[in-house]
Amino acid sequence: MTPESRIYIAGHRGLVGSAIHRELRRLGYANILTRTRDELDLLNTNAVNDFFATERPEYVFLAAAKVGGILANNTYPADFIHDNLILQTNIIEASRINNVSRLLFLGSSCIYPKLAPQPMPESSLLTGPLEPTNRPYALAKIAGIEMCWSYNRQHKTKYLAAMPTNLYGPGDNYDLANSHVLPALIRKTAEAVEKNSPTVTVWGTGTPRRELLYSDDLAQACVFLMNLDDTRYNSLLNETDPPLINIGTGEDVTIRELAETVAEVIGFKGDLVFDATKPDGTPRKLMDVTRLHNLGWHHTTSLEQGIRKTWDLIHDTLATKA
Repeated sequence: MTPESRIYIAGHRGLVGSAIHRELRRLGYANILTRTRDELDLLNTNAVNDFFATERPEYVFLAAAKVGGILANNTYPADFIHDNLILQTNIIEASRINNVSRLLFLGSSCIYPKLAPQPMPESSLLTGPLEPTNRPYALAKIAGIEMCWSYNRQHKTKYLAAMPTNLYGPGDNYDLANSHVLPALIRKTAEAVEKNSPTVTVWGTGTPRRELLYSDDLAQACVFLMNLDDTRYNSLLNETDPPLINIGTGEDVTIRELAETVAEVIGFKGDLVFDATKPDGTPRKLMDVTRLHNLGWHHTTSLEQGIRKTWDLIHDTLATKA
């Protein structure tokens, strides 16, 4: 990508898209295309086609998605598979029609089997049953990977699918009804401090392990991948394997350790109570990031640093909601 390249970020207000937007602006890219949901309904095929035909983006970051935690996935499974299949299909097809040079499709580590080997290599895809609590979302993302692969083979496109580990950062969703584990912990802990509560209740046993990546680090990885020279980029695209690459830290912690770190950062002095009647989800989700490391990219923000950065940016907003 050159500073003048026309770059479209689908989902630029979300956790991933907003981080990519910040990173591109930081690097001096001048022609970043964005549309809010009100301005462009990604579920409307004609609207998406018209947008691409008019704006002619050269590079596309497909970060738009319907996302949520265990509760949201269990409550709205039809919405998760329906909306994600349609919006990603619309963007991938419009990219083909309008000769987009490169597209980066953002997925999720939940595409891998529930009991995949740890750490999970890209070759684990479709080797076992998925975690039931988020299977509709995972299947939609797997379909997106398959679309990228199929389009590359049939239409000679250059679409790459990047699978981030669990993400967090200032643009996250902190609604307790449908957020992921870390923003939920931040929200709960912040409210406990605000209300001087003696305990914070954490879903599950606290024993599952999770890998977490700060959103700005993910954005740097995404731009790094999109800017790879042709030889290295094309090495990720072949007819025999999905065009798939993991993005993560290669490190994980237990939910208990995560809750303790959040408590320390926010200043909660009470007790953590683990509710074992609530689901734990997948026992462990650690990415094998060998392929990404071999290309020359490593994360730079530690978990505690990332939580502190996030808290510094959002604490005033959360305090008003407590």
